[in-house]
Amino acid sequence: MGGDFAPEAVVEGAIKAAETLKDEVQIILIGKEDLIHPLLQKHGYTGSRIKVVHASQVIEMGEHPTKALTQKPDSSIAVGYGMLASKKADAFCSAGNTGAMLVGAVFSVKQVEGILRPALASFIPKLSGGYGIMLDVGAIADCKPEILDQFGLIGSLYAEYVFNIDKPRVGLMNLGEEEGKGTMLTQPTYKLLKENKSINFIGNIEGRDLFNDKADVIVCDGFTGNVILKMAESIFDIIHEKQISDPFFDRFNYEAVGGSPILGVNGNAIIGHGVSTPTAICNMVHLANRMAEAKIAERLKKSFSAR
Repeated sequence: MGGDFAPEAVVEGAIKAAETLKDEVQIILIGKEDLIHPLLQKHGYTGSRIKVVHASQVIEMGEHPTKALTQKPDSSIAVGYGMLASKKADAFCSAGNTGAMLVGAVFSVKQVEGILRPALASFIPKLSGGYGIMLDVGAIADCKPEILDQFGLIGSLYAEYVFNIDKPRVGLMNLGEEEGKGTMLTQPTYKLLKENKSINFIGNIEGRDLFNDKADVIVCDGFTGNVILKMAESIFDIIHEKQISDPFFDRFNYEAVGGSPILGVNGNAIIGHGVSTPTAICNMVHLANRMAEAKIAERLKKSFSAR
């Protein structure tokens, strides 16, 4: 029920995903049955791979996240996280209220023991092909060095097991390459990342290194990451407005990946863009399936329990 074009775009995207995923994958649509079933019929879906679970309430985009989750226990977001926590679902996606998705992740499935704060990740297209992962991009505006140090390992595990990158290179977003450069946050973070034997830290990177092959994992606080993410989205909008077509810049389109995973919680959760189209929803479901197949939440749990 979440997103500017819900529920129609979500239903259409789910149908697209059902047609392209492996046969054993089932998609569960959570929301108002009286709205969802007619849409499935409208688009001619007669298969058995899409199941509908009724949720009578909807958390609107402008609602206060914590208050809405408390007051609306039968909302699609609350029910979805309940299913994820009880293992009735392997992943949960929504293009709805971002704050409610983040709060729900922490309070329903809870963060992995040993992880200080979960991160919201985004994917950066590389000029050579493929994607890098950047975290955080908005979950935590004010970070501590210890949190950023953990992001280095969280991002590395994701890059290795979901993107199949061997020994992913971790870079710290900073205002210069030299070790002594940076702020009261990035200077001590550099030291922690440098001493972290669980990651392949390559040092500081600058904004101009975002799209090259210097780093596969880009570590930054949520304020910096969100500014970078919104800037990248604006590049795509400008190029689209100028009617310029280029395969690399086409991958700046949020639809190409579909959503941003919440990493560091006991389950696979993805937040979609509020303006998600059927294509974006379809790709978000595919990303969720890849995360479930890679068992990324379990790998994070195992890695941090051993530290």
